[in-house]
Amino acid sequence: MTHPFICPNCGERSLASDRYEAFRREDRGCPNCGFSFLFELLDDYYPAPDAAFFVADREGRVIGCGRGSFELTGYEEEEVLGQTLSEVLQLSFEDEADHIGTVLEWGVRQLGKQATLRTETDRAARATADLFPAYDDDGGLLLVLTPSR
Repeated sequence: MTHPFICPNCGERSLASDRYEAFRREDRGCPNCGFSFLFELLDDYYPAPDAAFFVADREGRVIGCGRGSFELTGYEEEEVLGQTLSEVLQLSFEDEADHIGTVLEWGVRQLGKQATLRTETDRAARATADLFPAYDDDGGLLLVLTPSR
């Protein structure tokens, strides 16, 4: 049985039988760009070409920005590392729920959530947010923001 994976850095999708490389307990890396870990998806997921990827630790702090993040927000990765997603993006959801907290606490996906964020130029941008928990011992999440048209 194979499982779908997605790279938060380049968005490459791949299939593998488990999340570790061979018999080692090391996380599977991206075969396309070499990023150090992938996110396992429970079913296949196809992000939009202009989607922005953000990776956060179990506290919601940004530990990596992937494809599309600069284009959407104007922030360089170095500017946002260590800040919480809520702080740096001033992310607010249309239904006023804490979807980041839900993903971190319960380890469940939150898909298709309408959100507003602030860019580096303090401009409001609307996006659809898809949030995925990290299925490893470290916790964390993958946030995919697709700009609204």
